[in-house]
This record gives sequence, C-alpha cells and structure tokens, in this order.
Amino acid sequence: MDLRAHVRAGDGVWWSQAGAEATPLVDALLDGLPAIGPVRAFGGLTFNPRLREPPPQLALTSYGAMGELRAAHAAGRLDVVPAHYSALPRLFAEHRLPGDVGLLQVSPPGPDGRCSLGIGADYAADALRHSRVLLGEINHRMPVTAGTPGVPRERFAAVVETDRALPTAPERAPDAVDEAIAARVAELVDDGDTVQIGVGSLPSAVLDGLAGHRDLGFHAGMLTDPVLRLVEKGVITGARKEIDTGLVVTGTAIGSADLYARLGETPVEFRPASHTHHPGVLARLGGLVAINSALAVDLTGQIGAEVGGTGRYLGGVGGQADFSSAAARTGARSLIALRARTPDGGSAIVPALPGGVVTTARADVDVVVTEHGTAWLRGVPLADRPGRLAAIAAPEHREALRRADARRSGAGPSGSTGGSP
Repeated sequence: MDLRAHVRAGDGVWWSQAGAEATPLVDALLDGLPAIGPVRAFGGLTFNPRLREPPPQLALTSYGAMGELRAAHAAGRLDVVPAHYSALPRLFAEHRLPGDVGLLQVSPPGPDGRCSLGIGADYAADALRHSRVLLGEINHRMPVTAGTPGVPRERFAAVVETDRALPTAPERAPDAVDEAIAARVAELVDDGDTVQIGVGSLPSAVLDGLAGHRDLGFHAGMLTDPVLRLVEKGVITGARKEIDTGLVVTGTAIGSADLYARLGETPVEFRPASHTHHPGVLARLGGLVAINSALAVDLTGQIGAEVGGTGRYLGGVGGQADFSSAAARTGARSLIALRARTPDGGSAIVPALPGGVVTTARADVDVVVTEHGTAWLRGVPLADRPGRLAAIAAPEHREALRRADARRSGAGPSGSTGGSP
C-alpha cells in the first residue's frame, strides 16, 4: 500500500502492539518514508525486526523498550516516554503522543459493519478516537472478540486485506528457580482474589502454581496461555470479582495459536487501557493481587523495571505502577517476584537502583519474593527493610548488601530478617 495519500510529512503515526500490530502497514510506512518525509511515531511491544534500527526519517517513541525496541534504544533510535500505562489514553487525547494517523489490524467486518479489534484493544481503542486518519489491515485470521464496539468499516481511509497467522510467543519452560518462586507466591494468593500478572516464564510458573486455588479472578493488561489453562480447570471463574463478575478482563492477548483460536470459548472481554488500567476501576477490585517482576529491588523496597545494570533501557513503567499502587492501597496486596540473581550472576537486590531510576515506589510494594524467601514490607519501617531484603538475596551477596546498608546508615548491619508480619 502506498501511504503518501494518507500520511504527510510532520504527521504523528501510531500502531497497535504485539500480536495486533499491523505489520504490513508499518512496513509500508517504513518503505514510504523517503518520499513522505519526517514522521513521528508511537508503538509498543513489537516483533518487527525492521524497527530495530528505523529509517532516519522516523522519530520513534514508546512507553518502554520491549521486544525489538530494545535494539532500537541501544542504537539511539528510540525515545522512551516514562508514563503510567493508565496515562496513555490521556496523552493521546491531549495530542502529546503521535496520533494523526492510526495503523490498525482488525477482523473482517461483521453483520453490523464493524471490524473487531480482536486481540488488541489496549491503547489502540483509546487512540483511534483522536486520529484524523485510520488505515486498516483486515486480517481474516483475526478473531472477533467482545469488550469494545469495534471500528466501522467506513471509518478506514484505506485497507489492505491479509490472511496471515497472528504472531505467537512460545512459552519457555519454567526452571526450578521459577517454580520455587511460584510456590512462595501461591501462598500469598487467597481463594477469590483477583490476579494481575505479566508475561514471561516466571509469570507462567506463578499462574501454573495457582492450580489449587478456587474462584480466582483475572484483570490485567495482557492475557497468556496459562490464564486459559486456569479458566479451563475452573480455577479462574471471576465469581467473586467486585466488578466484571464472571469475566476475564484484559487489553491484549499474546501466546500460542491455540490461545487465539479458543478466545471465543472463553468468558474474556478485551477492554481499552482507559478501563483495564484506570485507577478508579482498579480501586473497585478489593481483592486485587498485583504480581509484578523487576530488574532490581533496592534495600528500601524501591523497584526498578526499566534500566538494567549496564545502563541500557530494557523495560518500561508499563502497568506495574498502576496495578501495584491500586493493590497496595485499596486491593489485597502488591507483590514483586524476581530471581535473586541477575543473568550475569550479580544480585537483583541492590544498594541502589541502576541509574537511580525508580519504576514503582516503595510505598506501593507489600511483599518481595525470591527463590530464597519472602520479605514482607507493608508497614515495615525503613530501618528494618534492608535486613529483610538482604535475607532473601542470593547467599553469596548477602554480606555485601549488609555492609552497604551499614555504610549508608552509619550503623551496624541490620539484623532483621524476612518472614510473615
């Protein structure tokens, strides 16, 4: 598709993320930029290798460095907007994010003439309301999903029809460390709680570890295969959810082809970010348990989920702060689960966060869990936190952490340990 009739130099363009990304349209944009001229763009999690190093005419922004965008950031071709995920709808409405032209992947129109957003309602359902032009990829393999009204076919200035498989995200089998952490997390989730969790081998292990629970709810930004397994086992029923009772609520699905094929058999609704992450909505989930991960945790309980130890941007604020804050203030509890060691053998519990970048405030973290233990922080004074967190670090790093705390505080190492309150 030639986009020159729809995209002008200086425009802001956005596209859906993950499996809902309209890759043929994004590629057409990249191909057309030499003729179109400079364009600003916004995208999220992407599997498109062409975005590792975008053309010079493209000024690319995102809420984080996910998927192929990590390479783009390392190459100096990505600007990160540090924003709560719940703020994205407002940022589009205020035109603070690129929003003139939207590139959407949708299902074929139904009898009502509307195209479903399928597996990607997310920020797209909010952004499209503020775009001058919408361009559509009508993918005949995009499932029709419930939760958003969809887009009238005539709203698209132009469309391209495809019949391509949706991108999948194969699960990496959890290892013994993942399973040890998952077992500890499972002890902190009660029957009837509503769970929010992310994506990856550790979150998958945590979800599989909840198989013995009853009447769990699910409300999160992303839906994965382990969630479907818990629905099929009768573990996730949503029967005790204060709102959206009986429903699985999410913004995006990312997983296997089987997951996409069976969405129609699952009581799932795909809602916009203005619902899934809205503070007022989350405040109504009194049983909310937020289970998030981190790149690092400092000795006071501050969470870093954006910058790695080398200073490279590896993540984003995303929805972690939204869900952690809600769970800690008005929900059941906010958990951070992470491996005690970094991939290079360093400690994930550190005296200070890399670059000083705090993703989630220490006031919004109730519990930190590693394979070595559980550190309760809710209501715990600052003086007692370093000892609790050092006690669940990898054994070879504990003494160094205690010495670092002693230097910081000017006193002897804290003797406090982890454990239940």
